[in-house]
Amino acid sequence: MRQFIKQALASTIGSLLGLTLFSAVSLTLLTITIGAIIQSATNSEDTVKVAERSILTIDLSRSIVDLNPGKTLQEALAGESNRVTELKSVLNAIDAATKDKRIIAIYLDGGSGKQISSTGFATLKEVRTALERFRASGKKIIAYNIDMDKRDYYLSSVADRILINPMGSVDINGFRSETMFFKNAFDKYGIGVEVVRVGKYKSFGETWSLDKFSPAARQETQELLNNLWGEFKTSVGTSRKLTPASIQQIADDRGMLTATQSLKNNLVDRTAYPDEVIAELQKLSGKDEEDKTSFRKISIEDYATVVSKAATNSTRKIAVIYAQGSIVSGEGSPGQIGGDSMARELRELRLDKNVKAVVLRVNSPGGSALASDIIQREVRLLQKEKPVVVSMGDVAASGGYWISTYSNKIFAESNTITGSIGVIGINFNYQKLANKNGITWDVVKTSKLADSSTIARPRTPQELAISQQMVDDIYDDFLNKVSESRKLPKQKVAEIAQGRVWSGSDAKKIGLVDDIGGLSDAISYAAETAKLGKDWELEEYPAVEGWEEKLLKQFAGSKEARALQVQDPLTAELIKVKAELSVLKTFNDPHHVYVRLPIDFKLD
Repeated sequence: MRQFIKQALASTIGSLLGLTLFSAVSLTLLTITIGAIIQSATNSEDTVKVAERSILTIDLSRSIVDLNPGKTLQEALAGESNRVTELKSVLNAIDAATKDKRIIAIYLDGGSGKQISSTGFATLKEVRTALERFRASGKKIIAYNIDMDKRDYYLSSVADRILINPMGSVDINGFRSETMFFKNAFDKYGIGVEVVRVGKYKSFGETWSLDKFSPAARQETQELLNNLWGEFKTSVGTSRKLTPASIQQIADDRGMLTATQSLKNNLVDRTAYPDEVIAELQKLSGKDEEDKTSFRKISIEDYATVVSKAATNSTRKIAVIYAQGSIVSGEGSPGQIGGDSMARELRELRLDKNVKAVVLRVNSPGGSALASDIIQREVRLLQKEKPVVVSMGDVAASGGYWISTYSNKIFAESNTITGSIGVIGINFNYQKLANKNGITWDVVKTSKLADSSTIARPRTPQELAISQQMVDDIYDDFLNKVSESRKLPKQKVAEIAQGRVWSGSDAKKIGLVDDIGGLSDAISYAAETAKLGKDWELEEYPAVEGWEEKLLKQFAGSKEARALQVQDPLTAELIKVKAELSVLKTFNDPHHVYVRLPIDFKLD
């Protein structure tokens, strides 16, 4: 026994010494790594120069987002980009380039290979409008691509010339919204779903309780798609001198066109190989001094860095706060809007005397009713002390609309998805699934409704009636708040509510938004309302966790997964299933009541 204790003690001491040594080495490597990357980042920023006769390049394979989630650890350590660019920096760069004599043209580069893009059409609309301002200044825009999807073509159609690879194609086959339904799978495995709702069109729960669109959901989705497709045809048609009817004919007859067919239908201007495109760009700008095989250029990311350094240094601030993702109770995770964390950010902006106006940028399908109301309360308090302007992005619906009310003005793009004023309650039970696998429950209780929140059985008629009453009350509160904030009769709000989703252009007609415009318009209006003139500076919230913090967490044992860029069709579908089911993680409202977009709307 004594020998065993000696061996155990020796082993323990050895392990501790080994861990100490490993920790010291790890800390040293961590310090060296962080120092090296910071030095590299600093050096790269210092060397960014804008040469005369430069062409501003926009990589179409990058996603444009409201708030950059920051680099993953792998990307930071490898010196890679995270393939996203913030909308505000894109708009600032394009507008600055419009007036910058060193920038002679913009190149929309789609020749670097396809990546999965999450850029929404309302975001693209805003970028497209900025590009139109650039072109109106007399400067050229040239676009090149190999296989153009609808997003690429929507943006590229604003160019003076569209070039396409001779082996390329253009996808212009119209819009679709394809939704997964899990009723049969849930029935098969014994998962019960009970949905209570208010609003004819409040169909979010149908993805769990039905096996196809309800008639109301199908009608609503069809009308919304028609509006968005109509905006696409009008915008593209105006730029390419094509009628909406001719674009519809192309979509109905072929949808996917070869380069030759695209040329015949005036969708593009000519075919070209990459070397021919480079030669054309070199005629405009000259050869790159370091790389004679290329042209004189600067990426929009690098140019945005140069522009930001020249920003006004003022003590008077306009804060842009991003509400991006599903709304959940509590603090929320990255990619979510936590009711408590967002309310805290708004509260701090209210108390900050240097912040003279706030722009709330909403890109959310909604979520928890409680969290939405907590956020809205802070918006109301904030608006009493300083101007609050809402800028709606791709989606600002249901809870996303709830938090947008009580602002001085609401801006939305014509193809923004908004509205969805309705309420649902969702409860899951696992009785059949458990029973099939030999699991049962029993309960001892002091009152009839003590176990009303159980997952062990379906709810009783009395419990369903109580849930319905709660949903009815929250819906009535929703109507009252929209009526009060938007200065609309409650009866009119009730008529346009019902969970109905509207495009931004239709929402303006019925009084749910004030004006058609983007983030830049909202910021300009905020400055005007706060009477700041040109003496103000922009600040953005919330702060994004940098790779340094992620690196420290990684050393502490946390996990971070990197999304796949390319998947085979089967894997892609399985990932969609996982994504659909992951929505369940956002169902954390303590009352199980949600103000959520009726369907998990995806536009393809």
